[in-house]
Amino acid sequence: MPEQILLQSKILGTEEFLLAGSAEGRSARAAGEELLAGRSQWITLICEVLPRALLAELGLARILLGSSGGGQFLIVLPGEARGAAESFLASAAAHVSALSSGDVRLIWAMTDNLGDWAVIRKRLNEELERKQNAPLPADAASAFQPFAPGNHADTDAYFAKELAGKVRQAASVGWSPDAPGKVLVNEGKHTWILTSNLSPDGIMVARHAAPSDDGKFIAPVQTLARRAQGRSTWGVLRGDVDYFGLRLRRVHSIEEHVPLSVLYKQFFAGELEVICSMPEYWKKVTVIYSGGDDFAVYGAWDALIGLAREVQRLFHRFTEENLKDYPGAEGKTISMAIALAPETYHPLAAVYEEAGRNLDLAKSADRDCIYLLGRILEWKRLNDAAELKDTVTRLIHDFRMSRQFLYQLRSFYSFEDATDQRQRTWRFQRRFNRILSGTRDREFQKLRTHLIGEIMGRKTSEVKLRPAGLVGLEWARLVTEV
Repeated sequence: MPEQILLQSKILGTEEFLLAGSAEGRSARAAGEELLAGRSQWITLICEVLPRALLAELGLARILLGSSGGGQFLIVLPGEARGAAESFLASAAAHVSALSSGDVRLIWAMTDNLGDWAVIRKRLNEELERKQNAPLPADAASAFQPFAPGNHADTDAYFAKELAGKVRQAASVGWSPDAPGKVLVNEGKHTWILTSNLSPDGIMVARHAAPSDDGKFIAPVQTLARRAQGRSTWGVLRGDVDYFGLRLRRVHSIEEHVPLSVLYKQFFAGELEVICSMPEYWKKVTVIYSGGDDFAVYGAWDALIGLAREVQRLFHRFTEENLKDYPGAEGKTISMAIALAPETYHPLAAVYEEAGRNLDLAKSADRDCIYLLGRILEWKRLNDAAELKDTVTRLIHDFRMSRQFLYQLRSFYSFEDATDQRQRTWRFQRRFNRILSGTRDREFQKLRTHLIGEIMGRKTSEVKLRPAGLVGLEWARLVTEV
């Protein structure tokens, strides 16, 4: 049997690259949006294009591609292709580093396809960790030589114009040996079609963008903010599967590893594209990227909350159907976070970074939850917050309660600590009744009772204000703000 080798590659430094500003320090917000969009498209597609280009250059079959996307790829190669693969990846890595001003690194590991999968995976991971933790073994002598900062105008133009401006409508992407780190649009020595559906010969990617008012361009953030209900503002939604890496480490063979990783990537690319195309979202949200186990979207603040709930619902169904034979909860839940822009013209990269910090907070506190409006909630509690928001909004709209009513409800969460729990309960109930008094309408009284229960719980012996209640009140405040 001919010798086979496994090649696994990873992209490092993507977060730093996405958040890095251009060398000229652009202040134009539209340029910043295009630059972030182009960079995210490049990160998404380079992991799809490089393994396909390597196989095409070596004259090998497409079926040898195991998995790709999400910042990594895994392929099977004949043993005699080891040297050619090393040369190909070294050239691509040098160009990737140059395009990203050194922020992005392409590393890889190769090992014989011999032994148990756990042993093979251990050899690959050890080699990748060695390269990740010791990035300068090959060029250590020149690493500390003085250098002049380069001019990033050309690379910024490539990301902002060639990728951000064209990929979303492109029919295909390509690769050429004279620019091994670039993703070319509708050209190249080797090309592959772009699709939002599963295709053996294409690259599946989510690239929905909300159209501008005239339908000719991608809507800027200020347009998305105007399309929001209530307050005119926008934000960024980021999501990440809980313990996805642990789920992959628990599979017993490469025959399990590859389909499982591909399954997750197809879910995020396919479902995200479908959801964003729905009537309530297609003019309000734009996809930043979809990866192997995560995604990012920006848009009108109200659409982001609805989108998060829909993605979580579909992901729950996806795992119930496809992972029912896998024990444990790893990889079966998803956490998300939303960050809202403090002002309409705030930089997209800054809000994207804040959403990432919020997501880290959510995943550190728990799993299967969302960071929203300053609080971390379990998904089932988000439904409670939505019900409370609807109740408060109805009281304001249908029963002409003033918006001051919202601030009075919000003040309940600033209660000082009381030594006597009964006194605190009595003060709470008396204040609440005073706010909601003035009518004997049955529907009004029903809403009043429901509102009290949602904020302070069903028990009357003690008061325990729910975090979901605060989120619901903030949500209602944003909805009713003109």
